[in-house]
Amino acid sequence: MEKIQRDMTAAMKARDKITLNTLRSVKTALDRYRVDKQKPVDDKAEQEVLNTLAKQRQEAADAFRKGGRDESADKELAEKKILESYMSPATTEEEVLAAIEKALQETAATSVIQAGAVMKYAQSLLSGKRVDNKALMEKIRAKLK
Repeated sequence: MEKIQRDMTAAMKARDKITLNTLRSVKTALDRYRVDKQKPVDDKAEQEVLNTLAKQRQEAADAFRKGGRDESADKELAEKKILESYMSPATTEEEVLAAIEKALQETAATSVIQAGAVMKYAQSLLSGKRVDNKALMEKIRAKLK
């Protein structure tokens, strides 16, 4: 939160509107989280909020592209890139596959019906890292087929 505040000040001085607006939205989302949950924002919650905002930016960019508004889509993607600079590093393909293999061994899953248990275990192994849960579930299902 402090880094975001410092970067907001730097963006104001540099007159960087995109960065400033993005950081303002992050600060607002974090404040909203703090008020809604009635507890301080820890690193895990901060990453969760940033992930949600990045996902929203990607969906908006896709919608703008579909509507033929490339300039607005580019703006959304620029904001997403700024958000990603504050997020924890994404997991590598090897880390994801290793977590899936360990989860399959630990849960002894053999069918797609047990994919939820494998997913839960794999997520616990990858906690604190940025993971695309949709892609994770697809890989788990592919392994269980």
